Formats: sequence, structure tokens, C-alpha cells
Amino acid sequence: MARRWVLLALGMVGVAVPISVAGAPAPGRLPPARIVSINPCIDAILLEVADDRQIAAISHYSQDPQATSIPLDRARRFKATSGTAEEVMALAPRLVISGGHVAPATAAALQRLRIPLLQLPVPTTVSESIAQIREIAAVTGHVDRGEALVARIGAALAAARPPHSRPIPALIWQSGGLVPGSGTLASELLERAGFHNLSADYGLKQWDVLPLEYLIARAPRLVLSASGTNGRRDPQLAHPALMRLGRQIAIRPFSFRLLQCGGPTIIAAMARLSAVRRSLAAS
Repeated sequence: MARRWVLLALGMVGVAVPISVAGAPAPGRLPPARIVSINPCIDAILLEVADDRQIAAISHYSQDPQATSIPLDRARRFKATSGTAEEVMALAPRLVISGGHVAPATAAALQRLRIPLLQLPVPTTVSESIAQIREIAAVTGHVDRGEALVARIGAALAAARPPHSRPIPALIWQSGGLVPGSGTLASELLERAGFHNLSADYGLKQWDVLPLEYLIARAPRLVLSASGTNGRRDPQLAHPALMRLGRQIAIRPFSFRLLQCGGPTIIAAMARLSAVRRSLAAS
């Protein structure tokens, strides 16, 4: 598994315990306390695998009703940070976990104080997401909890696996016509749930904008509307020309939050996709 360790400080001042090269606590050592997460997708995994007492803070996005991927009542038990150098340093972390991008000032401050930073990119496949779960579980010292979460994801994928039937042509449509295409986690989840992501059929790239005219000219059976964070459908999807297609095209809501993260979010995403597929079959 490729690692994304930056500023790794083994046995240095400011580090609670050594961290092994594989990411798990060194033999005979306790897992680190005072872990700070500055990424909401990391938060969702961390809260599944770590002890609450190990978590010094989570991303402020996880306490935003419109952005969180975890239950608000759970998120609000923790301190929150926006990830600035001043905020993170004030928390006296022993380990910081982030997404692929970190503010230069924060990275420099961590390096100066010799605090380890674990950077994990946005997963583009289920396999990558599972690898990240295992990495975070290992570094927190709770490999068993990571495996339990992986098993739950596996069960959700299996439960959403469709019967042997022709895949349903579909698109996920975000505000302004932004569409996730091949090479995205969202596309893989669509395929696993029995849909065919039409993005590539339109000649779109990994993330690309589809003009409404193209959507109307070659309408999929299903459009999953994931526009905005307020649950409202993109106004473009109410265009009269699209409405005239009637029952040829189904437009169903798909929470924007289900597109943002892997980890435990995969479970909810697969449940939603499976429910939509069943509703189409019933209609």
C-alpha cells in the first residue's frame, strides 16, 4: 500500500510514541493520543476506528449541517478546527491527519515542531478507500475496528449488487451540470449498484460539465440530482424540454454528502442507489 507520510518524526520531540513505517504503533507502544483531523472524510473514518479520548479535534465541516458526513450530535462532542496553523498548534497534537492538500503555513508549523502529518488523497476507488480505512485504523491502534468497518462496507456492496440484468443508463448531476465520470469513486459505486454511468458515452472526462442540450438529446434512464447542499434540485433539471421527456427519464434526489467521501459514506451511498434501482423497477 502506498503511504502518504509527510514530516514523519520517529521518536522525536513532540511525538507521543514512535510510529512504525507500516503506519501501526511500534511494538510494545501505545497508539497516539491527541490526534487532530483536518479533513471531514478523515473525520468519518476516525470516529469509527479511534477511541473518543484519542481525538483532540475534527474538521469544522463535520459540525456543519450542510456538509457533515457524520451525525451532528456525535460530531459536536469534539472540538473543531478549520485547519489553520494557529488552531492546529493550539491543540497540541501528537499526530495530524489530513486530505491531500494542507495549507503551507500549517505544514511548515508541523515540520518546525516535528509533529507527524499523515496525508491521504481522495480515494477514487473502493479499494483505495478500504486501504485508507486500514491505514487510519492501524495508526490509531485499532486494526480490529478497521476490519469491522471494511466488513460492513463489503456487506453493503454485496446487498446492493443487482440481479443479472442489463445496467440502467444513469448520470449523477451536480449544480451546473458537473458530472463525475470514469475514474471516480462515485462512478464505481454506480456500476456496482447496477447502473451504467453514461459520462464516458458523452465524451466527458473524469470530472466534467455536461451541457443540458446533450442531456436532453441523449437522455439517460436516470439522473441522480446531487446539486447543492440544501437539497434543492438544480434549476436546469426543471427545464421544459427535459420535462417533456416525461417517463423516459427519472430524476431522483441523491444527497450531495454521499459524493464527498469514501469510508462509511459508501454504506449510505449503496443503500440509496439500491433503493433508487428498486423504485425504477417498481415503476
